[in-house]
Amino acid sequence: MAQWLEDLSTLQVLLLVLGIVVGGSIAAAVLGAVLVRFGMRRPAVVERASLVAVKLLGLLKRPLTIVVLDEVAAVIQTGHYTKNISDAIIENHVEIKEMLAEKVRRDPNVKLVSRLPGYDTVVSEVTETTMRVLIDMLADPRTDELVSDLLRNNLEQIRLAVRERAHEDVAPHRPPDEIKHPAPVPGQRTKRRR
Repeated sequence: MAQWLEDLSTLQVLLLVLGIVVGGSIAAAVLGAVLVRFGMRRPAVVERASLVAVKLLGLLKRPLTIVVLDEVAAVIQTGHYTKNISDAIIENHVEIKEMLAEKVRRDPNVKLVSRLPGYDTVVSEVTETTMRVLIDMLADPRTDELVSDLLRNNLEQIRLAVRERAHEDVAPHRPPDEIKHPAPVPGQRTKRRR
């Protein structure tokens, strides 16, 4: 039994300890709630176990978060995400082309243009060209490098914020900003400003 414990990595051991602590605290909370429900007082052992679990979680939360972020950063840097997006577009090429053509046809701003001869051919060729350029851009290593840098920089910023506890001063819930100029809805006429 001790062999499997020795084979675990540091992250796996931390997760195991965290799982035991969380499981124990949940069991203590459930047991305490059941006893209180039956009119009994919470046992001191259950109360102490809950307090110890909460304090231990408070101590382990930051280091564990940093370890997990480091692991996620290492994994993210090995991927080629733009290639995956490009492959998905190629795989769903026909459906995406049909969807784009459908959205263009439904757009209220192109009603007059849609009556011109050859309109469907133009939409088809523009859609095909756009998708070809998009696939080529996503397959380009420079785009992959851009996305990799973006993810790495964001993870570094998150890691730094966790280390400096910058997130603890943020209000838990902030209402969304008010939308001053909503996007036009297809089929709805907009008033012109003078």
